[in-house]
Amino acid sequence: MALKMHPSLAVHVGDWLNAEIVSPAGVSVTALAEHFSVSRQALSNLLNGHAKLSADMAIRFEKAFGVKADTLLRMQTAYELAEARAHESSIKVKPFAKAA
Repeated sequence: MALKMHPSLAVHVGDWLNAEIVSPAGVSVTALAEHFSVSRQALSNLLNGHAKLSADMAIRFEKAFGVKADTLLRMQTAYELAEARAHESSIKVKPFAKAA
């Protein structure tokens, strides 16, 4: 039996990064975007929960702050799965029958 995570526990990784890493560091989005060599808009979209975390961005956070990219990407995946599970009843797919 698989364990199910309650959907309320799935947090967008950008929201988490903003609250737990970026804000406590006291760094502005503009300064961090420059440090990461990414656009301010791309970083802002991530930190405000409007964009997905890419593997490249996860590595940037790992290099800058020491938080493992693998962990961040697992958080992103858990969030996306919780979002999909919230409307899984609308996904109409029948079991696949193997040919005899």
